Amino acid sequence: MPAVTIRNLSEATHRALKVRAAQHGRSTEAEMREILETAVRPDTRLRLGTALAERSRRLGLTNEDVDALSPARDRTPAEPMSFE
Repeated sequence: MPAVTIRNLSEATHRALKVRAAQHGRSTEAEMREILETAVRPDTRLRLGTALAERSRRLGLTNEDVDALSPARDRTPAEPMSFE
């Protein structure tokens, strides 16, 4: 598992982290992991697959509808762009 080192953290911030960790019954390291997880992976983030599935349900689409569109789909491989 990757490790992260945080340099130049002020003493006041480190003390505040230790206090916050104690309030949550965790180690300082576990508290920092929780803070980082919450910051970069919030519960309210948009999950594209979930959003598309919910939209399809609201529209009343079924698997049969999706299957009906499949034969009409262009399966020709895309041509790479030329920057010349």
